[in-house]
Amino acid sequence: MKKLNPVLLVMKSLGLLCVLLLLSRCQSADSRESSGAAIRDRLANARTADSVNAVRFSILNSPTTLRMQEALDEFFQHHLGKRFNGAILVARKGVVIYEKYQGYADLAKRIPIDEHTTFQLASTSKPFLAMAVLWLYQRGKLDLNDPVQKYFPNFPYKGVTIKLLLNHRSGLPNYLYCCQPYWKNPSRLMTNQDVVRILCQYHPRPIYKPDTHFNYSNTNYCVLAAIVEDITHEPYGEFLKRIFFEPLGMHDTYVYTPREPAPANQSISYDARGRKVRTVPFDGVVGDKNVFSTVEDLLKWDQALYSGKLFPDSILRLAYTPYSNERPSIHNYGLGWRMLVYPDGQQIIYHNGWWHGNNSVFYRFIQDTTTLIILSNRYDPVVYHVQPIMKILHENDIEGEVDEGG
Repeated sequence: MKKLNPVLLVMKSLGLLCVLLLLSRCQSADSRESSGAAIRDRLANARTADSVNAVRFSILNSPTTLRMQEALDEFFQHHLGKRFNGAILVARKGVVIYEKYQGYADLAKRIPIDEHTTFQLASTSKPFLAMAVLWLYQRGKLDLNDPVQKYFPNFPYKGVTIKLLLNHRSGLPNYLYCCQPYWKNPSRLMTNQDVVRILCQYHPRPIYKPDTHFNYSNTNYCVLAAIVEDITHEPYGEFLKRIFFEPLGMHDTYVYTPREPAPANQSISYDARGRKVRTVPFDGVVGDKNVFSTVEDLLKWDQALYSGKLFPDSILRLAYTPYSNERPSIHNYGLGWRMLVYPDGQQIIYHNGWWHGNNSVFYRFIQDTTTLIILSNRYDPVVYHVQPIMKILHENDIEGEVDEGG
């Protein structure tokens, strides 16, 4: 057996020790660097939090805000009144300056409305679908000039594109009226695919030729939702949850149809006399309605559209461009958004909703990032009369009556 040289053994041991020491120092340096990065991140987050808190403090304690809060409370008491059943939220630059809940989510069980009570948004659901379409467009999954026939080859209306569905210039008849004669089972919920099938099979007469007039039609957003499902190969509600609701922390927002049990925090819809509204076949169609949400979640949605978190300015400009200019008016429609466009260039971006007993109001004063949200589950047209609030928030006259319902 060969003997090992003692000197060589010592040298090998010393070499191994040096390697271990070097590795230890490297790890220690890496650890220090990692620790330093973590500290820097914490400091940056703390500075951001301090900045946000300073802005919040400044807004909440400004004389302007205090005047607004007093006037808003007077509006709530004397304009909406005791009859109002719902929620209202007003924010300046994302800071809530007024938030109030009144009435019941369930009148029979006397379950009060609170910050987690969800409301049917009705047509205020449309901006979610429009922005989902633009999300797909931004990623090259569709083109705004795609004809509907690209997705449904038997679609009988030539010249109707995705863009014309978005801005209500397709001329398509409203499925709420034209599909009813062909739906023989009133106890069965209709689907978006059912609407597309009826349009393809029976060819209901269009209202206008494509791109000649603005004609608000729920059919546009029914067909759009069917196209989105065809592209994404997932249910529309799951798609919105994946790209918008979960990333933005909108935990009380979802797409719902009566095919499944209602969540415990979902409000019941009542007519003006407080009677529960019955389900109809059209309740199964999504896209034009059937997003449920809260005022606080809608504020998250509003703020995300400012932050650049979801869309670049180029996409937002597409959404906020007025596309119907046949008649001189401050009223117009973009891609999924109603708007008031003033001669001085000021824009108010908004959408209202009305379905069954639910009323919704969602106003975005984009020049100064002021937000107004009103949701109600007992029908009351007073909800749409927001001019007094518009004057309170801008301390001057803002012209323009707004559209009730969708």
